[in-house]
Amino acid sequence: MSCAASHTRRLDSIQRRALRLVDTADPRDPPAQFEPVSPLDSLEHRRDVAALVVFHKAQVQGVPHLAGLRQPPRIATRSTRTVLTSGDAVEVPGSRASQHQRTFVGRVSRMWNIFTAAVPHIQEMNTQSVKLAANRWGLSKPTPLTLVIL
Repeated sequence: MSCAASHTRRLDSIQRRALRLVDTADPRDPPAQFEPVSPLDSLEHRRDVAALVVFHKAQVQGVPHLAGLRQPPRIATRSTRTVLTSGDAVEVPGSRASQHQRTFVGRVSRMWNIFTAAVPHIQEMNTQSVKLAANRWGLSKPTPLTLVIL
């Protein structure tokens, strides 16, 4: 989660190569038919789903060994207008340094707030339900790797 851009680019290049190897090893379709490159999920997508599941365990289920990841709930205070927020939104740790913005808690807090706004009833979900919902939610948003492959 908190890796440098060069590491992410390297992982993406490894995944592109693996997809090429998988696609060339399976010549069942003639080249005239075009189908999606591969049904495999990107490494970034898998990391995001795993991060949301871990954050759900920390925030909702209250797993003791993940207590260090818990964040306080976000309190929306605006005196001039009504602010719509999800009841499950959390405070995002603020930092001006890019090094701290890439940390696990900062990145997943931002992702968690978007996820909870899109997916209702997070409090009632178990781990498997969150994993499935995060997978569906993550596949609905485009990733840089999807744009490169297509």
